[in-house]
Amino acid sequence: MFLLQPITKHTQSISDTFHRTASRSKKITTAALLCTLSAILQSAGGFIPVVGLFISPFATAPVIVSTILSARYGFLGYLLTIFLLFLIQPSEVIIFAFTTGLLGISISFSFHLWKKRLSILIASAIFLLSGILLLLFVFQFPVLGPSIQPSISLLFFLSLSLFSLLYSWIWIELSAFLFKRWSRKINVTIPD
Repeated sequence: MFLLQPITKHTQSISDTFHRTASRSKKITTAALLCTLSAILQSAGGFIPVVGLFISPFATAPVIVSTILSARYGFLGYLLTIFLLFLIQPSEVIIFAFTTGLLGISISFSFHLWKKRLSILIASAIFLLSGILLLLFVFQFPVLGPSIQPSISLLFFLSLSLFSLLYSWIWIELSAFLFKRWSRKINVTIPD
C-alpha cells in the first residue's frame, strides 16, 4: 500500500552527510540563511497585498530543509524566524508560529522519527490542525479569513481535518520528491 511505504531513506542520508561534512559554522550559517528566507516568504503576505498570500505558504519549505539537515539547528532556525518576523512583520508571527512553521517542524521531525508515509502524514496533520484550532478558538485569530466565522461543529472539524491532511500530504510528497532528487544530485549513497 502506498501510505505504508518508507520514504525517509533520502532524508536520513542527506542529514547524515550534512552532519559529517559540514562544520559548526556552516551549520549555523545554513540555518540562519534558511530562516531568513522563511521570514521573507512569510512576510510577503503583509508586504504584497494579494500575491503575498500565495507566496507566504512557501515559508514552510526552508523550515523543512533546515530541520532535515539538522534537527537542532532547524528548531533554532524556527525560533529565529519567529524573532525576525516579530521585527519585520509582526502580524505574521502568530500565523507562522502556529501554522506554516509548525507544519515544517512537524514534517521534518516526523521524517527523523518515522519511516512510513502514513505516520508522517498523521503526525504533521495533527500538528497543523492543532495550530489552526488554537488560533481560531483560543487566540480568536481569524486565520481562515475575516469573513469565515468558525463554529464548533462536527462538519467544521471534519472539513478542517481533511484540509490539514491534504495540505500536509502535499508538503510531504513534495519534500520526499525534492529530497530524492537532491540526494541523487549530491551523489549520496543510500544503504539498502
